[in-house]
Amino acid sequence: MAPLSYTATLDWLYSTQMFGIKLGLEGITKLLQACGVLYPRARVIHVAGTNGKGSTCAFAESVARSAGYTTGLFTSPHLVRFNERIRVNGEQISNEATARLICRVKEIIEPWETKPTFFELVLAIAMMHFAECGTDIIILETGMGGRLDATNAVPKDVAVLTPIGMDHTQYLGDTLYDIAAEKAAIFAWHRPALTAPQQPEAIRAIHTAAQAMDTDYRVVTEECELPLGLHGQYQKRNAALALAALRALPHFLASDEEIARGLAQVQWPGRFEEIAPGVIMDGAHNPPAIRVLVDTWQQTYGTQQARCIYAGSADKALDEVLQLLSPIVAEWVLPPVQSPRILPAQEMTTIVRKHSAAPICTPATLEEAMNTLRPHTLICGSFFLLGEAKSLLQSGEQYRTTMQ
Repeated sequence: MAPLSYTATLDWLYSTQMFGIKLGLEGITKLLQACGVLYPRARVIHVAGTNGKGSTCAFAESVARSAGYTTGLFTSPHLVRFNERIRVNGEQISNEATARLICRVKEIIEPWETKPTFFELVLAIAMMHFAECGTDIIILETGMGGRLDATNAVPKDVAVLTPIGMDHTQYLGDTLYDIAAEKAAIFAWHRPALTAPQQPEAIRAIHTAAQAMDTDYRVVTEECELPLGLHGQYQKRNAALALAALRALPHFLASDEEIARGLAQVQWPGRFEEIAPGVIMDGAHNPPAIRVLVDTWQQTYGTQQARCIYAGSADKALDEVLQLLSPIVAEWVLPPVQSPRILPAQEMTTIVRKHSAAPICTPATLEEAMNTLRPHTLICGSFFLLGEAKSLLQSGEQYRTTMQ
């Protein structure tokens, strides 16, 4: 039988999403063991939190690569292509390697009565790819939570917590203490642990988790003052956290020049990303992230308001999000997005109107919304929206950027 194509193997992998979210480590431990990658030879940095995880991972990876280490980076979700989730030395996994490794895990789990979830399979594929490429340092971003997240099955050398807020309450608990306890459960026995500054309730949970693992944790309060490749004051804190994580790794070495180069060259899509002159794309979707986005917009553009192309998921705190976002919005553009989680434009209009008197436009398609991109346009609210917008921009469609 001829090997399955990249498209066919991805179709199969996406079909496993019908198994839903299954929190727990028994299944992923069995899968990683069957794939021969439960105990990686590389050193591992494991990052959990509510906001800033991706940027912190990106800083750590870029600096480690700049210092000459072979790096593996596992993140989620992707914006446009599945391959974005798995990178070695900054390069996305190839279509050929993706197809081959999906076929391999498919064959391994074929006789299993209980099938792994989509996220578990993707992590296994990533770990196999990292092993094949001989990575020295692996940076893993949790999918959700920490304690029962599939990434927590991988032994780690350093555990890192970015700022923690109220998110995924249906899975992680309805208090900040409960959510922080779930995320801090990535701490490992006698291994270094680092955290960004947290609210007192979260710190209490982190302290308890550290005691349970008989490890000390350090709150990284400093900001990195070196030039960064990512915009925003908050990225100085993410960069400092990433550097602290690398320095906590056993035997990690990097010169001042290598560190500066890695920080300056880092790239991370969807985080106050300027995709055209004055056109910003940001994946902020919960209240803490929106606060950071608003601060960064005002630091960058002062009192200039935005034409905001926005879409939001029905399971997010939309009232608080829109209330926070409204002061920087001069015009709302609420397009349809191809995801059942996104609130339809008509319902979104009702919520927006409660918090803003700015004009509202509801185009028939996202293409129409993006037909004229002009300076001081902000595309935000959902990674589904960002992914579709990126796909349109990369597909060869002719969008105009009018400088007005």
